[in-house]
Amino acid sequence: QVQLVESGGGLVQAGGSLRLSCAASGIIFTINAMGWYRQAPGKQRELVAAITSGGSTNYADSVKGRFTISRDNAKNTVYLQMNSLKPEDTAVYYCYASGHSTVYWGQGTQVTVSS
Repeated sequence: QVQLVESGGGLVQAGGSLRLSCAASGIIFTINAMGWYRQAPGKQRELVAAITSGGSTNYADSVKGRFTISRDNAKNTVYLQMNSLKPEDTAVYYCYASGHSTVYWGQGTQVTVSS
């Protein structure tokens, strides 16, 4: 089992920045990739960014150039630095960790961007 604890959400004005953190604990060696999904009201959950254990990254087109995902392997933590936030970035952001055909999810953290 892997447990994920997220932090860093909140309310910010358009153009502002937030940094999300996701700390993993448990059977860490099973994790191949970590990342973030988000879900806005009335919309499907979508991938925002992901990072593999080797450091390869992947971003949704809508956040490229504004968001940066990184990981600290010593702390078993993944970060999402979000800059130039837009109202359409408003959503609940979920951390995930995948490995051995299993996906683990965090509890979600609300990000609200006001115009």
